[in-house]
Amino acid sequence: MKREKVLLVLIDFENFKKIKLKHSIYYDHRKEHIEELKNLAVSAGANVEEAIYFKQIKPNTKYFINTGKLEQIKNIVDENDLELVIFDDEITPTQQRNLQTKLNIKVLDRTALILDIFAQRAHSSEGKLQVELAQLNYILPRLTGRGIELSRLGGGIGTRGPGETKLEVDRRKIRNRISMLKKKIDRIGIQRDTQRKQREAREIFQIALVGYTNSGKTTLLNSTTDADAYVEDRLFSTLDSTIRKINIFSNSEVLISDTVGFIEKLPHQLIASFKSTLEEVRRSDLLLLIVDISNPYYENNIYSVRKVLKEIGVWNKPVILVFNKIDKVSNTYIEKLKIKYKNAVFISALKKKGISELYSRIKKFTEKHYINIAVRIPYDESRLISFIYNNCQVLHRKDLEDSTVLNLNVSSRYSSVLTKYLYRGSDSSKANIS
Repeated sequence: MKREKVLLVLIDFENFKKIKLKHSIYYDHRKEHIEELKNLAVSAGANVEEAIYFKQIKPNTKYFINTGKLEQIKNIVDENDLELVIFDDEITPTQQRNLQTKLNIKVLDRTALILDIFAQRAHSSEGKLQVELAQLNYILPRLTGRGIELSRLGGGIGTRGPGETKLEVDRRKIRNRISMLKKKIDRIGIQRDTQRKQREAREIFQIALVGYTNSGKTTLLNSTTDADAYVEDRLFSTLDSTIRKINIFSNSEVLISDTVGFIEKLPHQLIASFKSTLEEVRRSDLLLLIVDISNPYYENNIYSVRKVLKEIGVWNKPVILVFNKIDKVSNTYIEKLKIKYKNAVFISALKKKGISELYSRIKKFTEKHYINIAVRIPYDESRLISFIYNNCQVLHRKDLEDSTVLNLNVSSRYSSVLTKYLYRGSDSSKANIS
């Protein structure tokens, strides 16, 4: 497929030029923003010819960018025979039309770019529905008359997704399609909710992997479970939620779910469309915030993830900060970060380093989820012994003449089943029944 020749435009407005980080450190985001937008454009299939960065006090009402800078962009487009201009911020439908008229080529913003990447990455039926819904919600206000002005500018980035004829449909048809997609997604959401309620009824401890895109969440899922989820070193390589059982310790049910990667200025259309997928994060008991330690902008990535988590109302959950990809940095650098982030865990999901320490930290949280009891089971109730070994964590066992005494970690649901077998003898402690 022919890669479109693209110009990237980033504008530094005074109100978000700098972000305050920990310890009152102010960081200039220029290089980071350019690099990230380049990576997004390349992921979408673009050939980035040039990236320009301007400072501007506020957006121009008509063109988003000031007219003097617009002439500079026009010259770059004409001299290099470019096919597409991408802005790092969301522009209004009117600004987009005005820019396309002035430049006579296709103009997109960051939101359209990310939606295009999601359209390429979605594989499951639910993922495709969610992406199409987000794209249609983005397209709807950009309709003019019976079509979209982009229709005269050909295909490529920003024009794929909800079917080949989407550029010709009118507002009524798009609204009908949006309504239908919402109903389909709601039905899937009901099925997901039923599955969640079943897990909650069984009181299964649930962990959610969250983090910036390409931080290694899926690699960690594969390393700690029997999952074989698709992994590639690129932005948003996977979109679909995957849930697997993780064997933290024997006879315990702990589930871990991989979620869509976050990114700075994640389009609100995607957050709304992926509501059912993000519900896995909301219902989890523990979050593992995965951070790419080799990324020089890791601190701002943490900030961006926290911002999204706050937006969906889950930042109050217990969180373990996990620095991944330690195989890509020096030991000296790791030691410095260990001093700065005393409660963090440092791992390499790819090399399976530090996983045991991560398990140890997770166990401290899961143990709070279970009740420690001792039970005395008569030998003639062997089925109950089998039930216990299948559903409880057996810490210690002592065989007596007529029965077996077991010290268990058990969920409250199963503890009620074992109430009449509770053992309060002098040897019910761990020390005495071992």
